Amino acid sequence: MLWSLSKYLIFVALAAALAYGAGLLLETSGGVQITVAGTEYTLGALQSVLALSVLLVVLWLTLKLASLLVATLRFINGDETALSRFFDKGRERKGYQALADGLMALASGEGRLAMAKAARAERYLEKPELTNLITAQAAEMAGDTKKAAEAYKKLLSTQSTRFVGVRGIMNQKLSEGDKGTALALAEKALALRPKHEEVQDTLLKLQAQAQDWAGARKTLSTKLKTGTLPRDVYKRRDAVLALSSAKTLLDEGATTDQQEKAIEANRLSPDLVPAAALAARAYIEQGKKRQATRILKKTWEAQPHPDLAHAYAEIEPEETPAARIKRFDQLARLAPDHDETRLVMAELQIVAEEFPSARRALGDLAERAPDARALTLMAAIERGEGADDSVVRGWLARALSAPRGPQWVCDTCNHIQPEWTPVCENCGSFDTLSWKTPDTPEVASATGAYMLPLIVGALEDKSDAVEPEADEVVEATADEPAEPVKEAN
Repeated sequence: MLWSLSKYLIFVALAAALAYGAGLLLETSGGVQITVAGTEYTLGALQSVLALSVLLVVLWLTLKLASLLVATLRFINGDETALSRFFDKGRERKGYQALADGLMALASGEGRLAMAKAARAERYLEKPELTNLITAQAAEMAGDTKKAAEAYKKLLSTQSTRFVGVRGIMNQKLSEGDKGTALALAEKALALRPKHEEVQDTLLKLQAQAQDWAGARKTLSTKLKTGTLPRDVYKRRDAVLALSSAKTLLDEGATTDQQEKAIEANRLSPDLVPAAALAARAYIEQGKKRQATRILKKTWEAQPHPDLAHAYAEIEPEETPAARIKRFDQLARLAPDHDETRLVMAELQIVAEEFPSARRALGDLAERAPDARALTLMAAIERGEGADDSVVRGWLARALSAPRGPQWVCDTCNHIQPEWTPVCENCGSFDTLSWKTPDTPEVASATGAYMLPLIVGALEDKSDAVEPEADEVVEATADEPAEPVKEAN
């Protein structure tokens, strides 16, 4: 509305200015005298301006006719494109102007306008490699996925635009959730442009989600060769992929090859906790306890973790509680001040019914970092030292409402997972799980059985086990000596 009013006002102002100028010219005395063939013509000021305007128009028409005459003469002399070039100049100018307008509309977020400009540019220029791309992107912006797909398919017809078409259809399939087709298109796109970083990352993510570990390792090598991935990150992610291909190590019927893959994963990234635990178990299966011990100690020194403690306990499953404490002392000395070291040693002291030693091992952890595991251990210690039931229940009450402590957390979406996996089960990101305390920690469940993994002896299958009440866990810990650990989750 405001723009229409502005146009009317501008038109009226121009008309008023022309009328005022014409009036001034009429009132101006003098003029121009022209003598032609002895006849003298006298023109006033207004007549002189009009004559000059007519002369300019005639001059422009004369130049155009001269250009047409030259093009015709060239055509007669054998230049068959002379006439077409003459008539195409205007079409090209209009076409490129429409193309520029389409790009501006696309950058401004006006999808419908960009499609209209692209169609106009196509009529004038007949260059689909330019206009189809604008049409596809504008259609996606406007939500017209069918038209966008048609435009991307047209781009597949020429070698120079094939990659753009394949990548566009791939992104459409990803948005539709058709990951199988997107994976095939990503492989084709990478074959066309091996150095394209976005396609490399997309293909790697899709292969990891499809558990195509061999293909993912090949894509990872391509990223290293093309310089889109630092070597240290490559080594870790290659270890993650090697570990993923060996995840069936503990399944019944695991092969020697799977054991070797677990060992290879640990070799590629010694500080990767799941790889170290699997490699240690592979060595235990082979009877190589010394190698298993060495791997676990090296990784524990970098990052103490409950899975490492479980695997370390499996090296000598039949040892007595006292012997286990003595052997775990070697592990504890590698990171004596770490919270996980304190928790593990306190658990072992409780198994051996050395409750004062357990309290000393735990230190101030229950007050400094009161998570569910530390508070449950304090309840077990109080019960073992003969404290009143009210004291024990007080610790248990705090444990049941306390955070669970460090867990596997996705760095991308902050999703919490109970077990490590190469791909986040929430957002699908590859190699983004870290062992840390979440920003919004989960509250512990109503049972405390999982919090004492080294106390309860042989851990039974979670699907068959009946979880005891929290009071029963503490009473069993204080009153009955537990058997040594034989298995670990």
